[in-house]
Amino acid sequence: MQKMYCLVLCLWLAAANAVAAEPFHWPNGAKAAVSLAYDDTLASQLDVAIPALNAHGFKASFYLQLSTPLLTARLSDWRAAAAQGHELGNHTLFHQCSAGKPSRSWVSAENDLDNISAAQLVQQIRLANSMLFAIDGQTERTFTAPCGDELAGGQPYLPLIYGDFVAIKAKTGPIITDMAKLNVHAVEVIAPVGSSGAELIALVKKAAQHGTMVNFTFHGIGGDHLTVSAPAHAELLAYLAANRDIYWTDTFLNIMRHVRTQPAGD
Repeated sequence: MQKMYCLVLCLWLAAANAVAAEPFHWPNGAKAAVSLAYDDTLASQLDVAIPALNAHGFKASFYLQLSTPLLTARLSDWRAAAAQGHELGNHTLFHQCSAGKPSRSWVSAENDLDNISAAQLVQQIRLANSMLFAIDGQTERTFTAPCGDELAGGQPYLPLIYGDFVAIKAKTGPIITDMAKLNVHAVEVIAPVGSSGAELIALVKKAAQHGTMVNFTFHGIGGDHLTVSAPAHAELLAYLAANRDIYWTDTFLNIMRHVRTQPAGD
């Protein structure tokens, strides 16, 4: 009886190890996924990024701050982006960040995340989802935490909205090296500023080596703030377009929907 128990245990462990060692499967045999995302509702995203993306047939994610005047002024353009297949993600109403962290002197008192409760922020985030629904008619979406801050009034607020989103970007970090360890509620992103096309492409190649994904979160493209130049952005897109058999480039929402269907994705 003891020998039989040991045999069953050994077979179970072998099977578990085989599953753990199995590579992550991306659609159409791709070696890696690439998420192109853009934060803060910026004019250069409408004027530079979206035309460049559309020229290659790529779909990307745009995380909107719902209170910004540019949303109202160019609402038809954002609605058109959604109709073209781009994702409109939630980046809160007011883009509150913690003023108590280093180099945060730019955070105004009324937008200080330290002065709002987690419950209040969650109410605002859900209102932002309702506003986004009025723009694009979509009921599923993803969220990017402004500044990567995870506390409101000193309390964790992200766990309170896990059920509201397919996935959440919560922090900046290195490229993902192990999909089995990915937390869909705290996905790490790379936020390039001033990067060259070659530097961006190197990150994409690294994701292919690991068989994982790279999550870019851009801001300004050829203008605005935290900028990456239009030529560097165009060079990245051209590389991805020339290597569609290697890289699956899609919205963060579509990529994370796929991730959540995989054994380690939830």
